[in-house]
Amino acid sequence: MIGGADPVTPYFEKYFSELTRLFDTVTPDDLIAAAEVIDTASSAGRKTIVVGNGGSAGIASHVAVDLVKAAGRRAVAFHDPALITCYANDYGYGNWVAEAMNSYADPGDVAVLISSSGHSDNIVNGAKAASEIGLSTITLSGFEETNPLRSMGEVNLWVDSCVYNEVEITHQVWL
Repeated sequence: MIGGADPVTPYFEKYFSELTRLFDTVTPDDLIAAAEVIDTASSAGRKTIVVGNGGSAGIASHVAVDLVKAAGRRAVAFHDPALITCYANDYGYGNWVAEAMNSYADPGDVAVLISSSGHSDNIVNGAKAASEIGLSTITLSGFEETNPLRSMGEVNLWVDSCVYNEVEITHQVWL
C-alpha cells in the first residue's frame, strides 16, 4: 500500500486466527460420535435428514450430497422450495420442519439440525418431532451456550461465537 498501513492483512490474520480457535472448540471425540450416529443408522438401512435455514440450508444441502456421493449413505436435505412453502403454508413456518419430519422420517433415521443461533422455531420444533418419531439427532448451533437446540440431540456441536459467518464456516468444516 502506498503511503500508509495495510488494513487488510491484520483483518485476515485476526479472522483466520479466530476460525482456528473455533474449529478446536469440539473434540475429535465429538465429531467421531456424530459420524458414528450416522454410520450406525446407515448400516441399518436408515437415512439421514439434514435441515437448516439460510446459510445453514446451503450447508445442509452440501452435507447431504457429500453423504450420498462420497460416503455412500442415504441422505436428503429438506430444502426444496415447494416442500418448504407447502408445509409452511399449511402448518406455519415454525412448524414446517416438524411436519415434514412426520411425513418423511422413519424411526431409526438420523436428523441433523443446523441453526446458527439455536433459536430458530422451525429447527427446534423439528428436533422435538425427530425425538418423538424416534430419530437419532445431531444438532449444530452457536451463539448462546444455553440456546434451546444445543440440548436436544444425542450429539450437540456448539460454536462459541455470535458471528453468523464464523458459526456457519465452523459448522461446514465440522460436517
